[in-house]
Amino acid sequence: MDPYTFCLLLGALGLVGMSLTGIGRHGHAGHAPARAGHGHAPGAVRAGSHAGHSGGAAASRALLSLMSPRVLFSALLGAGATGLLLGRVIHGVPLAGAAIAGGLLFEMVLARPVWNATMRFASRPALTLESCVTDSATAVTSFDAAGQGLVAIELDGQVVQVLATLVAGERTAGAMVRAGDRVRIDAVDADRNRCTVSLL
Repeated sequence: MDPYTFCLLLGALGLVGMSLTGIGRHGHAGHAPARAGHGHAPGAVRAGSHAGHSGGAAASRALLSLMSPRVLFSALLGAGATGLLLGRVIHGVPLAGAAIAGGLLFEMVLARPVWNATMRFASRPALTLESCVTDSATAVTSFDAAGQGLVAIELDGQVVQVLATLVAGERTAGAMVRAGDRVRIDAVDADRNRCTVSLL
């Protein structure tokens, strides 16, 4: 098997496998939200260093996107197809260069727009009770002497009520939770529909 046929098959199988398993549908490398503040005193950083930082971050994001499996498989598919199409006309190093250029062009012009368009229609994964850890909740009832009561949690746009237990340390200290108080979810037992909370 020649290298261009191998690239074509590997790229096609990789993209089909990713689309069937949903890999790459949610989350993209290099797109983490920017954190507020960098530990610099106000006015202590020059504008040039900010520009350099932004340029470095952009370069890092570009490099990470090139290392994405979807990009690699798309480029392999394009390179293989280009190599097979042009193999009768040119040979050797010029053909390899044309195949690489064809792979990159295929990824940027065709594969990326199509993939992005299909991902817009992908459903957002449903949130589970475990995803609420460290979120806040509202006490629906006042907690009893055992430190238990109902809390309301907003989950996927719906309000869910679960049985909550105040953390042992705050129960021992005599903390009280009354209806309407805000609490923080510290742990979740999804199987029993329960959670452990602490006062905000």
